Amino acid sequence: MSLAIGVDIGGTKVAAGVVDEDGGVLALVRRPTPGDVAGTEDAIADCVAELAERYDVVAVGIGAAGWIANDRATVLFSPHLAWRDEPLKEALAGRIGLPVTVENDANAAAWAEYRFGAARGERVVCIVTLGTGIGGGLVVSGTLYRGAFGVAAEWGHMQVVPDGRRCACGNRGCWEMYASGTALARDARELAEVSPVAAHRLLELAGGDPTALTGTLVTAAAREGDVAAVEIFIAMGRWLGRGIASLAAALDPSVVVIGGGVSEAGELLLRPAQEEFAGLLTGRGFRPLAPIRLAALGPDAGLVGAADLARRRV
Repeated sequence: MSLAIGVDIGGTKVAAGVVDEDGGVLALVRRPTPGDVAGTEDAIADCVAELAERYDVVAVGIGAAGWIANDRATVLFSPHLAWRDEPLKEALAGRIGLPVTVENDANAAAWAEYRFGAARGERVVCIVTLGTGIGGGLVVSGTLYRGAFGVAAEWGHMQVVPDGRRCACGNRGCWEMYASGTALARDARELAEVSPVAAHRLLELAGGDPTALTGTLVTAAAREGDVAAVEIFIAMGRWLGRGIASLAAALDPSVVVIGGGVSEAGELLLRPAQEEFAGLLTGRGFRPLAPIRLAALGPDAGLVGAADLARRRV
């Protein structure tokens, strides 16, 4: 059985794992994501070297948060990282000493869920990954759809509010500014500043410092049943459902899979999203309603998909 290494690069962490042909993760290492290009490349190379010492691998797949050219080698732009027209494959290939494939991280996650997870066997698969921002991936009839220039399915940057909140991509009102880990933390901080009494439990978890509130803390409070945290999740879930309704109008998916770190909130997020989606779907009542499922592979989906795509290219 041939093994491959998958690397998932997000806004906060670099995760790498050894993946077998069935999508199983045999070993996993993590590093914080540095804020600069050279530091990020060092973190990737270090993770791969650590795993390659322990396992005989045939290829390395890198899932990067950004727009990847169709050459699957160049990061054209990354809103949350420092890459701008970065020849990532060329920069890493000599250091790694193995065949390298670069893919968008959400594309990789979509492929993993199609091959091994919640969308196995589905004809039209949309994935929405909720992390620092929103990533997207689309698999149609067994083919990962990349678009004409390699940058398809970036639906986190669909405009949902004209002249809305400013996004790291340079535009305003992008979907990810209302439904993502960043949005979750921002909404909690705004509540804490406006109404510390209502946000009492959130502030308690943050040590009294509103600026220390994170999506993880909001999730923890919501799971405890804290009213303010649950309301924040309901609002975010509705934004998620609105965006999914727009995706369904354009793409008519057979399934929508929700992944990324924020999806670990489970039904706290999924229930309001499903309700909003059902209420806003075009032609509702006269067409099938695509199921919305939580990703089966959790936070490992990106690296599993990156590894499988790299192995298939060798």
